[in-house]
Amino acid sequence: MLKYVVKRIGFIIIALFFVSLITFILIKSAPGNYVETERLLSQNVTDVTVPPEVKAAWEKAYHLDKPAWQQFLIFIANAARFEFGPSFQYPSTTIEKIIMRTFPISFRLAVMAIGLALIIGIPLGIIAAFKKDTIVDRIAILLSMIGTSLPNYVMAVFLIYILALELHLVPSIGWGEPKHYVLPVLSLAIGPIGSITRYMRASLVETLNREYIRVAWAKGGGFREVVLKHALRNSLIPLITVVGPQLAYLTVGTVFVENLFNIPGLGKFYATAAIYRDYPMVMGTTVFFATIVMLTNFIVDIIYGILDPRIRKRSMMEG
Repeated sequence: MLKYVVKRIGFIIIALFFVSLITFILIKSAPGNYVETERLLSQNVTDVTVPPEVKAAWEKAYHLDKPAWQQFLIFIANAARFEFGPSFQYPSTTIEKIIMRTFPISFRLAVMAIGLALIIGIPLGIIAAFKKDTIVDRIAILLSMIGTSLPNYVMAVFLIYILALELHLVPSIGWGEPKHYVLPVLSLAIGPIGSITRYMRASLVETLNREYIRVAWAKGGGFREVVLKHALRNSLIPLITVVGPQLAYLTVGTVFVENLFNIPGLGKFYATAAIYRDYPMVMGTTVFFATIVMLTNFIVDIIYGILDPRIRKRSMMEG
């Protein structure tokens, strides 16, 4: 098991290196720079020519006067210590401080969304499994397919129009009060509800058709003993492989939703950094988001292996 863990950590480090390299190359290939973009967007001017001495001082402060390969190596060395330095937009604050201040907001949204998805998705999946091939099952599958097909920002616009503009039930923008959580959490939860419903249904249908379940029914076992004690418990274990990655993807996928609802989370800062060509912020948050996704998948694999001895044994053999 230890060999498997060390091997996976090694793969994560290599993957993060290539994520950093690809992001750096894309940034260097993008047109424009922060100084010109900031003047154009913030001051609403047509002349974006920057004095040479100002540009030179700015480039020196952020190591932009060095060759590209040196800039990349400086970033890697700093990132290994979780030190990304200041951003272009906020020169008096380091990027890691911005991440630590704003990431809890994004994470809170993701946890609330995945919690809502579990509360709704698991019962829907159970109902669909027991009503297999009926109209109830087809409706549940249809709704889950719609939920997983629509991006969260499209769902956010739809919910804003219905719940905020038409019915006036909740505010369409803002942050700080419980009512401000309703629309963003719903927007983020719709997709996971569909995924969890389909996965729960498929897992439970498969479990109900297994030999030991049929034997339990034949021995006179009741609904509580057969379904709740055996079938449902064994069907919930594989759900970990869905919930873990979903939580990670929700955490890093709040960019559009946070912008739509003006939520001061890390996703909003990430989107703003991309617009203003704040490349240190883009690099830092991209690597941070990639780390969250990879570590979450790694932890899920470990937990799944602990709960299912067959997975643990196969992982040890492969490791």
